Amino acid sequence: MTESFRGLLIEKNKGLIKASVKSLKNEQLPSGDTIVNVSYSSLNYKDGMILEGMGRIVRHYPHIPGIDFVGEVETTVSNKFNSGDKVILTGWRVGETRWGGFSEKVCVQADWLIPLPENMTFQNAMVVGTAGLTAMLALMALEDKGVHPDQGPVLVTGANGGVGGLAIALLKANGYQVHASTGRPQLAQRLRSLGADEIINRAELNIKAERPLQTETWAGAIDTVGGNSLANILGHIKYGGSVACCGLASGSAFHTTVIPFLLRAVNLLGIDSVMCSTAKRLQAWKRIEKDLSNSAFKTLINMISLDDVPKYSKEILRGRTAGRIVVDINV
Repeated sequence: MTESFRGLLIEKNKGLIKASVKSLKNEQLPSGDTIVNVSYSSLNYKDGMILEGMGRIVRHYPHIPGIDFVGEVETTVSNKFNSGDKVILTGWRVGETRWGGFSEKVCVQADWLIPLPENMTFQNAMVVGTAGLTAMLALMALEDKGVHPDQGPVLVTGANGGVGGLAIALLKANGYQVHASTGRPQLAQRLRSLGADEIINRAELNIKAERPLQTETWAGAIDTVGGNSLANILGHIKYGGSVACCGLASGSAFHTTVIPFLLRAVNLLGIDSVMCSTAKRLQAWKRIEKDLSNSAFKTLINMISLDDVPKYSKEILRGRTAGRIVVDINV
């Protein structure tokens, strides 16, 4: 067991946030029953917020972000895993309230880990990560409310983002007609390669809704945007349809009326991948392993190094990235 490791450490001095890769000692790791040697992590919108000091997500510094990781168990005192087991962690506020995956080594609770699916590589596990888990939980929530492929198309907003791209691929794999909303129509071919049947310019939705009820267009939606888009979408959902809400790229507030819920029995479903149960996680990862094709993984992956993370964190917040940014921790 090596006595030191590299990690992307965020330090705060006089209100200013600075992130840099540093050599750290094992004794600096937080408490936990399992130490994991990390192979890959991924850069998420929330990680970008943390690196830029937004939202007061992190309260204690110095800090190592990274809400996802995959790797091998180094040591554990838990009976859930053994040394050498390949494991994934997403959520549980790792990378927020405790040190996370932008590091060669992490110390966590075994209860937060799940086994790497048998037919999934380390890299592909981080193409999925929190984004893919969120997308699959959203699809499962729509299914639970009776949204099925024969009822009409499903809309995905923020389609060029991580959750959006994975949602398109998962919906298509399950037989849905997919409409994809994006502010970057120049990337339409990429969305079609993931399974989008129709591309909608984000500007068409990102306006104040004039009427609470509009043309019934979609059987359901997976919304990563919030704001005006969400209000507009609700008015276009077919009778009895549902919207799975899992993001706020356009803002946390939205203004609507109760009319879509009362006159069309529309359901607004909140999706949380951070604290959801282990049983639901395992169910979701099993379906992801089955449903995602190799071509989807190849279309979605963008590989960077640990040193690249601060630069790309700014890009992800500005909406200039596409797909999933996988972080190779050991280069």
